[in-house]
Amino acid sequence: MGNIWSLTRYSKLKFQMLQLTPDERALMNGETGSSGDRMAMQIVTRAAEMLGADRLVAITSSHIDGCLYHGDSGVLFCEKLVQGGGRVKVPSTTNVGALNLSKPDQIRVDLDRRNMAWRLMKAHEDLGCQPTWTCAPYQAGARPAVGAQVAWGESNAVAFVNTVLGARTNRYGDFLDIACAITARAPYYGLHKPENRVAELLVDVRALSEELKHEDAFYPVLGAFIGRTAGETIPVVEGLPQTMSEDQLKALCAGAAATGAAALIHIAGVTPEAPDLTTALGNNVAAETITLTTDMVLETRHSLSISQSGAIDCVALGSPHFSFEECKKLLDLSRGRKFKVPVYVCLGRHTMQQLTEAGIGKELADIGVEFVIDTCVVVTPILPEGGGVMMTNSAKFAHYALGNIGYEPVFGALSDCVRSATEGRAIWDEAIWN
Repeated sequence: MGNIWSLTRYSKLKFQMLQLTPDERALMNGETGSSGDRMAMQIVTRAAEMLGADRLVAITSSHIDGCLYHGDSGVLFCEKLVQGGGRVKVPSTTNVGALNLSKPDQIRVDLDRRNMAWRLMKAHEDLGCQPTWTCAPYQAGARPAVGAQVAWGESNAVAFVNTVLGARTNRYGDFLDIACAITARAPYYGLHKPENRVAELLVDVRALSEELKHEDAFYPVLGAFIGRTAGETIPVVEGLPQTMSEDQLKALCAGAAATGAAALIHIAGVTPEAPDLTTALGNNVAAETITLTTDMVLETRHSLSISQSGAIDCVALGSPHFSFEECKKLLDLSRGRKFKVPVYVCLGRHTMQQLTEAGIGKELADIGVEFVIDTCVVVTPILPEGGGVMMTNSAKFAHYALGNIGYEPVFGALSDCVRSATEGRAIWDEAIWN
């Protein structure tokens, strides 16, 4: 779920003369490389011209968001790159597809659509991409170095790689992401440039209780608040504990990226470029300061739930994909109780392998968990038709559920989701928030 970074903030519609190196120009003109390479370079250079870049930048990795089937054009595009001999030149991971390749019948689509979805996933493998099929490639070993220039798609992954790992990317979307991977180049604009990575908005959370800031459920809510508030302004958050887990940071980045345009959230003392508030702000005074209060947190949390009905039809977890640690927490919280409603856990195949080897996968399946691998429940038809009420601990699921699959979201902590699944109705522990 990515998009090309906004024209208005960084390029300001000033079209500059794009300067190519001799090697880049030779590739674009077909003097070197394959026809697939030339096609990819032409796409990258045209995008760079449109975005106002004056040159291209070499990249060291890519995460490809265009693996999800939306129509035949995407399939034919990638297959044309394959037929032309195009191959990725940098390590490139794949985002979720439209199929669970280990359980194809889990998806409710006709044979033609299933075949096209499979062809799209296969084409990315044929282009040399690593078949990770996850929206959290950083959990599958894709972890660029601090300062590395990369071209990543998928909004949460973009926010995570900029915010937590300190690499540099814009939000690259379908077609452009794979073209960047094939050319090992990206337009040099936006967040690739250090001057565009300076924070201007300060979100001060020091007034919130330390107990709240240690709760997992706080982080998707904080992310949703930032996404809806910051717009295209880069924020810095002051006052978060330095002991945050990677899963908490993942939830924050996903909430901000799904509900807004966020691609970089400086967290003072955590983000590599933001060892302190002053550095994050580029030695400037914040243009705007927001002091977050408990009431503001509660209002944002409440806004993530559309349905206030007591009954729920299912629980969906894993957007971004659940980690091994999150799966262990789910098992610990369930205490062996069986669920009364389906509990869908979306995760990458790498995590599923870990669960299988540890014996945790079988334990979770025995209490009613249905694993969704290689994809997720809000991007392809998996849940029963007709809509219903879906409980989740994910701000991203809560944001997309109604529009994508017709399910009204109910947001709660993971502990709330487990209790609700065992009772078949929404149950909240308000002590977490008070």
